[in-house]
Amino acid sequence: MASTMPHHLALLLLLLASPAATRLAAGAGACASEKFPAGKTYKTCEDLPKLGASLHWTYDASKESLSLAFVAAPAAPNGWVAWGLNPTGEGMPGAQALVALKGSGSSAPAVKTYNITGYVPLGGASTPIAFPATDLAADVGSGGKIRLYGKLQLHKGMKAVNQVWQVGSSVTGGAPDKHAFATDNLSAKSKLVLAGKALAAAAAPTPAPAPAPAPDAGGPSASSGGSDSGAVSSLAPSAGKSPSAAATARVSAPALLVLALVGFLAMV
Repeated sequence: MASTMPHHLALLLLLLASPAATRLAAGAGACASEKFPAGKTYKTCEDLPKLGASLHWTYDASKESLSLAFVAAPAAPNGWVAWGLNPTGEGMPGAQALVALKGSGSSAPAVKTYNITGYVPLGGASTPIAFPATDLAADVGSGGKIRLYGKLQLHKGMKAVNQVWQVGSSVTGGAPDKHAFATDNLSAKSKLVLAGKALAAAAAPTPAPAPAPAPDAGGPSASSGGSDSGAVSSLAPSAGKSPSAAATARVSAPALLVLALVGFLAMV
């Protein structure tokens, strides 16, 4: 038995490093535990790398449509959450955003669409976006998280696109107020891969954000030069099933140890 132990251990390490083991570990992401109302099911979920958010989605390649549920906690009970696709850049300018606003009262969050064109405040009314949106709705889930639902008609041939998301603490006049300038707020962006080997949503590496400018009542100024930090702050307005590698990282060491022990006992 002793002479065969190194061989068994080597096989075990190979099993743990295999794609099958990686997929099993990735499936343990927190997003998989989200329970939606009847009739709302999604093939894929991804724990987004910032702001404790997750994206649940189904991509219909034949119709080039994306059904989704974005889940995140607003920065305060009467705040807002937002998610969008940016076909022209990585930050907020150019983003085609869906925003769910809680506001005061006990009614379900209102959902609006915004075409984020630059460093200007958003208004209380929706603006048309490049991806026709239907089935827009929102509710409040466990822990006060807002769940934002929608279906987008994507552009022909689109296989991957930048996604951005954000959370804020308050709503004024039906419009989202300015969000925080913390590192996580400024880094809430990644790549959404719609078609490929595993139809995976993979977080794209992003450079460290520049220090956030001091917030002021008028929002970011045009002199910000189009930086990502200014872009993200512009969604703070007052007028106008293959999870990602991030999910894999959440698998605990004890879980891998149990997998290793089971595999080893099966081979001894």
